[in-house]
Amino acid sequence: MGKIKYKFLSKQFLIEYKAAIVLIIMVIVMSCLNEYFLTWSNILVVLQQTSVNAIIAVGMTFVILTKGIDLSVGSVLALCGMICAFLLYWECPLYIVIPLTILVGIVLGAISGIIVTKGVVQPFIATLITMTLFRGLTMVFSNGYPVATSSDAFAVIGTWRLFGVPVSVYITAMIFGSAFYILKYTRFGRYVYATGGNEEAAKLAGIRINNIKLAVYVISGALAAVAAMVITSRLSSAQPTAGTGYELDAIAAVVLGGTSLFGGKGKIIGTLMGALIIGLLSNALNLMDVSSYYQMIVKAFVILIAVLFDFKVKN
Repeated sequence: MGKIKYKFLSKQFLIEYKAAIVLIIMVIVMSCLNEYFLTWSNILVVLQQTSVNAIIAVGMTFVILTKGIDLSVGSVLALCGMICAFLLYWECPLYIVIPLTILVGIVLGAISGIIVTKGVVQPFIATLITMTLFRGLTMVFSNGYPVATSSDAFAVIGTWRLFGVPVSVYITAMIFGSAFYILKYTRFGRYVYATGGNEEAAKLAGIRINNIKLAVYVISGALAAVAAMVITSRLSSAQPTAGTGYELDAIAAVVLGGTSLFGGKGKIIGTLMGALIIGLLSNALNLMDVSSYYQMIVKAFVILIAVLFDFKVKN
């Protein structure tokens, strides 16, 4: 009995399951503070609002596992959303709009990946450049104006519900399921961990680390494009400022979920927990009528605590 008790109080247990522990504590505390927090309708609202960040965070997990970072995801989302809206405005069918939007995301992600791998530029600097570039292209492409969409079929992605659950939640679940399988059961997943864990050892083992790095940025770009379609469908318009600050929420979700910024360590389930923590935090603050300005401060402290914890564990 003593061994079981020690296991649940051990440092390793607390580190590994910190996201789940924080999530449970948040649910208990907020349920006591607000009677509407734990209602089924509010839970569905949280899941729907969290879906965009969760989808982006999956791609960010792949990147951070290789010891990289992708600051461009918000700008990729904005540009892909704008292109998607224009395609719908030109009355292109969905079987063209959806794959073409994802293809644009893949290309944008590949640009960041090429700068990192072929240009040998640090991921932070490389994606800071592409973040600025893609945001500028979005403004040029839209002339700074939002573009409305009026496709009922496209609205299914962001607004419809199946068996009472938003379609975007099903999309998010499928993406997380696929990512879980890839990272846990495929050779590519093992290579991702190996690249982030010890790059030199991975090279000696014959892993083409540049190909792996390029692939994770492509995945990040593709998932940012999927998130763009979800939010564009939900709002029935593409905003040129969409995605601003989304990279910070995604990074926060990944780090809160236990993925190390030093690469090679983390689980996709943890990212899901981290995304839910960010979503529940925003929802709780909204229910308590906390100003959005103060919400930014709270999120900043959450990210700071997560990063400091990661550095402490590493050292």
